[in-house]
Amino acid sequence: MKKVYLHPLPVRIWHWVNAISFIILILTGLQIRLVDKMHWISFETAVKIHSYLGFVLLINYFIWFIYYFGTLKFFKIYVPPIWRPIEFIKRALRQVRYYAYGIMVGDENPHHPTPENKFNPLQQVAYLMIMIVCIPLQLITGLVLWDPVKFKTLGSLLGGLQIVSFIHTALWVFYAFFIFVHIYLSTLGHTPLAHIIAMITGYEEEHEEH
Repeated sequence: MKKVYLHPLPVRIWHWVNAISFIILILTGLQIRLVDKMHWISFETAVKIHSYLGFVLLINYFIWFIYYFGTLKFFKIYVPPIWRPIEFIKRALRQVRYYAYGIMVGDENPHHPTPENKFNPLQQVAYLMIMIVCIPLQLITGLVLWDPVKFKTLGSLLGGLQIVSFIHTALWVFYAFFIFVHIYLSTLGHTPLAHIIAMITGYEEEHEEH
């Protein structure tokens, strides 16, 4: 086995702050939405925690933005090579086949991450949409719901408070689903904890022949 330094310290800190914040935001969001059916914490406490962590997530997003755009790594890591569409589609289809069938029969993962090519084609598309569209939209709608008066103009541009609330809730459901998928995919390394350990130490273990 050889070790590849895949996750620099800023990325690891950002990842774990994001992960913990998202899980707590999903749970407190559930309490806020189902206030008549759930009573694991008070509505007021859930709102306070949700609001506080929303701002933590906002700051964390700017840290991610500054790091990846400041170092120009965003374009190498997150942006799919649309200038080579045929090659990209072939790689994406190989990855789909691996997830749908190959992994169950012991096939080798067709993607081997490097510091400049961390994500497979499916991850690139998914994470690009999440980081550039979904998270900014979640943060913006969260600000409007946090203070509808102060952000009245922003809320109007998005179609009004009901539309803002719908978007925020729909994304909340999406993230809840995404976390389950993300946790499952994180267990698909050469051992179930390999990817998780790599996100703690920064080093991903890989077979020498790769």
